[in-house]
Amino acid sequence: MRTALITGVTGQDGSYLAEFLLSKGYRVIGLLRRSSSFNTGRIDHLLEDPRYSDRFDYIRGDMTDGSSLARILRIVQPDEIYNLAAQSHVKVSFETPEYTADADFMGVVRLLEAVRDSGLNPRIYQAGSSEMFGNAPAPQSETTPFSPRSPYAVAKVAAFYFACNYREAYGLWVANGILFNHESPRRGETFVTRKITRAVARIKLGVQDCLYLGNLDASRDWGYAPEYVEAMWLMLQQPNPDDYVIATGETHTVREFVEEAFTYAGMNWRDYVKIDPRLFRPTEVDLLCGDASKARRVLGWRPKTSFEELVRIMVDADLARERLLLEGTAAHHQEWRTHV
Repeated sequence: MRTALITGVTGQDGSYLAEFLLSKGYRVIGLLRRSSSFNTGRIDHLLEDPRYSDRFDYIRGDMTDGSSLARILRIVQPDEIYNLAAQSHVKVSFETPEYTADADFMGVVRLLEAVRDSGLNPRIYQAGSSEMFGNAPAPQSETTPFSPRSPYAVAKVAAFYFACNYREAYGLWVANGILFNHESPRRGETFVTRKITRAVARIKLGVQDCLYLGNLDASRDWGYAPEYVEAMWLMLQQPNPDDYVIATGETHTVREFVEEAFTYAGMNWRDYVKIDPRLFRPTEVDLLCGDASKARRVLGWRPKTSFEELVRIMVDADLARERLLLEGTAAHHQEWRTHV
């Protein structure tokens, strides 16, 4: 039985990855950062499932605390490490640049150093981001120069190069995954896609009057998160570590996402969406569109869920969730769980 350590296990990707690895027969340990409130909502169903009682658990630690990472490696002794932990909100990174750099960049250095000193030889996945490309010409591939335009993106670029350096200098088995935007009903409510689909559900049910957004012209390459975590795993099953772009190769604007979500719910988005200048970034990334031909060729990975299907999955899940909150019935709770 292989053991995987997932940092950021309570996030969207971490929870889907934990499910995926458990289905493959892994023992999975998640790194859980201390919080004054419960933050295990995305993984509670795994913690409570008796099938996984001896194969899934969490251990407390923090990417800003190198000693905790060294301790965790001694205890867990993982065969694979998936580093998904990050301050991952681009807009927030402008407000907390120092913390973002500490968690997203220096956290990776601490983890790599802990692995180097541990005597272990795990395969490591380092989560990059399409934001690293900034306004570099599209489509962006593994050979496209980085041009970061936010503190988050700068930190991710630095982490990428540290991963490459430790791979080359010390022989650590590290693969960088440069994943373009990937969404799901588990996406945090402050991210634009989930903000949109949740607002659509609440407006449809009469709970909310309007939706405030920023730049509607930003274009992104959106995929479905459960499919993207499989790509992470595939990277670590290869004979040699390498770097891969994971994307659909198709781009849509925020406006198109809004229109698709409202239309699916039977509404005209223009009646409800208002622009708030405070939601614009200081420096915007206009167009992200990934070239995942290397992943198709080497990993055999390709996306399966279309843009329209993704939006509808998220709207359906938020409609079910909001009905649950309004009515509080067990039937609606079960309906919501089927969508997430």
